[in-house]
Amino acid sequence: MSKKKQIKVTFLGTGTSTGVPMITSNHPVAFSKDFRDKRLRSSIMISWDNVNYVIDCGPDFRQQMIRENVQSINGILFTHEHSDHIAGFDDIRPFGFRMGKVPIYVTDRVLKALQKRYDYVFVTENKYPSAPTVEVIPVSHKKVFELNEVTVTPVEVLHGSLPILGYRFDNIAYITDIKTISIEEKIKLQNLDVLIVTGLRKEPHATHFNIEEALAFIKELKPKKAYLTHISELLGFHEEVEKELPNNVFLAYDGLNVSE
Repeated sequence: MSKKKQIKVTFLGTGTSTGVPMITSNHPVAFSKDFRDKRLRSSIMISWDNVNYVIDCGPDFRQQMIRENVQSINGILFTHEHSDHIAGFDDIRPFGFRMGKVPIYVTDRVLKALQKRYDYVFVTENKYPSAPTVEVIPVSHKKVFELNEVTVTPVEVLHGSLPILGYRFDNIAYITDIKTISIEEKIKLQNLDVLIVTGLRKEPHATHFNIEEALAFIKELKPKKAYLTHISELLGFHEEVEKELPNNVFLAYDGLNVSE
């Protein structure tokens, strides 16, 4: 049993795969002056006791690290291999310059995708000197592990038909790109202080929770607080949507900090 830690979540990005505003968009949200309606691709940083773990590193990773003035990370946990979750992988290089190998926590399938897309990172001979250096740590939904005295429980959900991972850190859980979840995996999400989950838009979507599905999921699990992320401009204006939510449910926004 891990020692209880004060965990902080930093929302690095809260947007869907295109970001908000989307290129070429004429949606009213694209012209919003509210900074909360400007959303980079979804990712969070989990921090406690001067350690930082990032979940996913999408195409906005560099910008997110600079904005939050992140000087060190202790590892990256990946949910799945889609571009909006891995396309910033090369930008981990500066952390490698400082610390050597950057630990990455990956399923076998995600590792194969990274090896294919970023083959130069994983070569053992004649490696380019400034290429990222990583330590590969396998994870699966079948095994709980510990990071710096915090228990981490991988949770398998389905992103359409694709099995991907969410992660529970003590009593905070991050579940992105979810459409369905088994009863067995749902049990792992009981008694949460904070649940972070996808709430893409109002209309149904083939591979993500829409807001109605997200709110039903939250109502079933009964966390003390919940935050919606992986948001499309189609959900609407942040200020207007949040007024319609239950008292314990909030729209996340880029740069938001949340603690247990």
